[in-house]
Amino acid sequence: MKNPNYLLQLTDDKAYTLAHSIVDRLLEYQQSLAHLPVVQVKSQSQLRASLWEPLPAGPGNPSAILDRVQKEIFSSTNHETHPRFFAFIPGPSNFVGALAEFLRTSYNIFAASWLEASGPAIVELVTLDWIRQLAGYPETAGGTFLSGGSLANLSALVTARDALLQPNDFSRSVIYGSDQAHSSIARAMRILGFQKPQFHRLASDSEFRLVPHSLRAAIEEDRTAGRVPFCVIANAGTTNTGAIDPLPALADLCEREKLWLHADGAYGAAALFSAAGRKLLQGLDRVDSFSLDPHKWLFQPFDCAILLVRDRNHLRHAFHVREDEAEYLQDARGKEEEINLWDYSPELTRPFRALKLWMSLQVFGADAFAAAIDRTPYLAEFAQQQLCAIAQWEISTPAQMAIVTFRWAPKEISAARLDFLNRAIASRMQQEAFALVLSTELRGRTVLRLCTINPRTTETDIEQTVAALTRAAQAVSAQFGDN
Repeated sequence: MKNPNYLLQLTDDKAYTLAHSIVDRLLEYQQSLAHLPVVQVKSQSQLRASLWEPLPAGPGNPSAILDRVQKEIFSSTNHETHPRFFAFIPGPSNFVGALAEFLRTSYNIFAASWLEASGPAIVELVTLDWIRQLAGYPETAGGTFLSGGSLANLSALVTARDALLQPNDFSRSVIYGSDQAHSSIARAMRILGFQKPQFHRLASDSEFRLVPHSLRAAIEEDRTAGRVPFCVIANAGTTNTGAIDPLPALADLCEREKLWLHADGAYGAAALFSAAGRKLLQGLDRVDSFSLDPHKWLFQPFDCAILLVRDRNHLRHAFHVREDEAEYLQDARGKEEEINLWDYSPELTRPFRALKLWMSLQVFGADAFAAAIDRTPYLAEFAQQQLCAIAQWEISTPAQMAIVTFRWAPKEISAARLDFLNRAIASRMQQEAFALVLSTELRGRTVLRLCTINPRTTETDIEQTVAALTRAAQAVSAQFGDN
């Protein structure tokens, strides 16, 4: 029997066919991924020609529409899970996590109140507790799942502000971080109404780390001037170089000065799953809060981030609004022992993000995640060895936390032209689409960067990528007329 249109349902046979077709295509995609171009970017005119159209009034053929998605939409995108995607911080997802997302969205779970999602609430809490234990946090700690590191860092600043400041101090307050602090900090400050001068950005050391004695001097200077220091942003694995700030020394200083210490571990805190990573992250157990993005180094689909706070009461104080809560929510609040996750998050409508991480850990086990994380710094070290074997490549920062930066610097090319040359190499790599390697800036110099956090990347992938980089560099140098 045909379903009426207003039900927005497929017939059973069409639903079955579409669902199986999607799974079949996903499996095929997983198997063929390494042979695809790592990125494809069509022009706006091309995309408008194929996709800009009137709103359809009547039904379409599901199989034909799925074909269009694959051929016309997904054909102009990058492949974050590709073994030669080395730009930004890759998102090397796993298929179990993707299937968990399929489940989560199909059940359409609203994971905010105990009434609507008590089972999901416990799964989220236990998953957070696994991270808590790995970090060495006390049992007083708590946290929340969020969309990404930007919202996690924003939520941390809200929590720190409400824990340590009075409203009349807001305009005089100061936040500290190094020149390697992520741009999400500046964005969070703008959203919260802090002015740009309220972020005291300090020069990092030769290894791109925050310097404790410089921080101490800045705090003293600001207090003398009548300002109110309240929060320090430390890096637990910077995006540029993988640098980790000296967390134990910063914790000592913040404890003495009674400042909130937040570690931006959106990238690097996932190393907690590895014994070697926990050693590198020594001192993380002493920070007041830290962020972690499982959609990066814990191999989950977008979006998935975590904020953990040493004292969960501070997190609840920042986001619990019982006296101002919407009246229609009163029956959902439940008993005191029933946990409503909306009290620990800026989001009221929040999905069941924890399911994919919980399910992946259940299927593969924490030891497999540790092994995957341990493999990836080796890949960066292997890339460094390959680069060092070619005289014209210059290592800018040695491999650490699965990141290595470098640049093409032949002696015959003038220093003034090297920045432009290396940007041109990145552009050529993007056009060729064999491997995605882009540039960043360190101390005013343009460098290239590999982030090797995909455990499915092979040594052959690295060798071929370095060879492709070298060919691109030689070709661009020849165009400059300097080779």
